[in-house]
Amino acid sequence: MTVTKNAYLAGLPMILDEVEVLRAERVSPSFVRVELAGPGLAECGTPGALYDQRMKIVFPNAAGALPSFEDMDESWWATWLKIPEGERGCMRTYTIRDLVGSGADTRLVVDIVVHAPGEHSGPGNEWALRASAGDRVVVLAPRLGHDFGGVEWSPGTATRLLLAGDETAVPAIRGILRDLPADATGAAFVEVPTAEDIQRDVARPTGLELTWLPRGDAPRGASLHAAVIAWLTGTAETAPEVGDDEIDPDLWETPVHSSSGEQVAEATRVPMDDTPYAGLYSWIAGESKVVTGLRRRLVNELGIDRGQVAFMGYWREGVAMRS
Repeated sequence: MTVTKNAYLAGLPMILDEVEVLRAERVSPSFVRVELAGPGLAECGTPGALYDQRMKIVFPNAAGALPSFEDMDESWWATWLKIPEGERGCMRTYTIRDLVGSGADTRLVVDIVVHAPGEHSGPGNEWALRASAGDRVVVLAPRLGHDFGGVEWSPGTATRLLLAGDETAVPAIRGILRDLPADATGAAFVEVPTAEDIQRDVARPTGLELTWLPRGDAPRGASLHAAVIAWLTGTAETAPEVGDDEIDPDLWETPVHSSSGEQVAEATRVPMDDTPYAGLYSWIAGESKVVTGLRRRLVNELGIDRGQVAFMGYWREGVAMRS
């Protein structure tokens, strides 16, 4: 049954609305910070802390036009996907950096990773490189009072925390560290392309050490893998070779979800007995091959229970991201 736009939008557990760029700034070589505003964001928010809250952005199509949802009904998602991407525009997933203001003045801030245009330059990269005030996009974002999902941070009863990720995980790690309780302890390791990409304003508990790892000319993930394993075992090691056929194209393994179909629990399961990794919860995100190598080492070789760690492939080098 088709319903009117306003009635259907009012019943959605999310905000689906067109918003405007208030400002866009190249804050470092690898990040463009975009601040979005619009009346529809008045209801944007979550019941608790943001942590690693995901949302989606629909970018204009090749002609610069955004999709219209004026006549949408319950089938809008399937209908939208049937439209050729060159016509409908492209949808990509990002982490909310900040929600600023309140009510009609609410602004949604997103950090978009960018690189020089080229063979593997996707629609988000191309749009962000030329974004300016007045540009418009469509957002799918959490609506207050509804369960939107999109938060993977779930440490359960953990007493030690480990976070690791590349540049695409910076907004999520920043949000998690900001929202942790003051007595949280552990470590966070973040690999970024250059030293200029280090964000020195990240708030964190004093008991949680934050280490930035500028990649430079080193292989992707090499310093991140070495740092994580050194923290866990006391000995740094070279990242393993991971074949393309070993990578789950939908890599998303958390205590409560398995993209590969493994058996999962109903909640994070942190062992508290006398074992080397008792009390530990790990959150690892970034390029899928790097994450796969870390998962193999932690779960298969170190014996860390999959119920106490989240591994998320945010992207895969050389492969176009999907909606």
